[in-house]
Amino acid sequence: MFKKIIVLIFLISLTALICFKLIFEKKEKINKDIILENNLETHNSNLLENVKYFSKDAKGNQYSITALSGEIDLKNENIIFLKKVVSTIKLDNSEEIIITSDYGKYNSDNYDTIFSQNVIILYLDNKITGEYLDFSLDRNTMIISRNVIYSNLENILKADVIEVDIETKDTKIYMYENETKVNIKNID
Repeated sequence: MFKKIIVLIFLISLTALICFKLIFEKKEKINKDIILENNLETHNSNLLENVKYFSKDAKGNQYSITALSGEIDLKNENIIFLKKVVSTIKLDNSEEIIITSDYGKYNSDNYDTIFSQNVIILYLDNKITGEYLDFSLDRNTMIISRNVIYSNLENILKADVIEVDIETKDTKIYMYENETKVNIKNID
């Protein structure tokens, strides 16, 4: 009888040990699957680092944009939201324009870009700063607004909006309110 009890205890212990081993292996496999799934999610992410785009249109205009990081819009894969943006625009028969901003919204389909926060435009000896810039090759326009300051070697100009026709270089400078006037100061 004593031998039967020892064999029974041994079989119960062995069964318990096998069950614990199977449970532990199953739990380890689940953890590995979770880690693998998380890694796949990271690789399928819509976040990009060191973003660079370059394009050239039929007119010979060249447009490049770089950013520290970007995020593809899940609703429209042609839209990329950018951070720490630098853009270089070389229009046919014109000097290079450099634009920097904290944020941008770039359309890779038509190259239209909205720059926002701490926007700086450098062109020859001219500097324009503002908070919002809508740049469109399709419309041939560059519209900078919100706290706009234009400066060159001779003048400082403050306005609400500066609108430039990219092709003709025609420029409109205005305020939102009719009673408020554009402020121009000569540096001399």
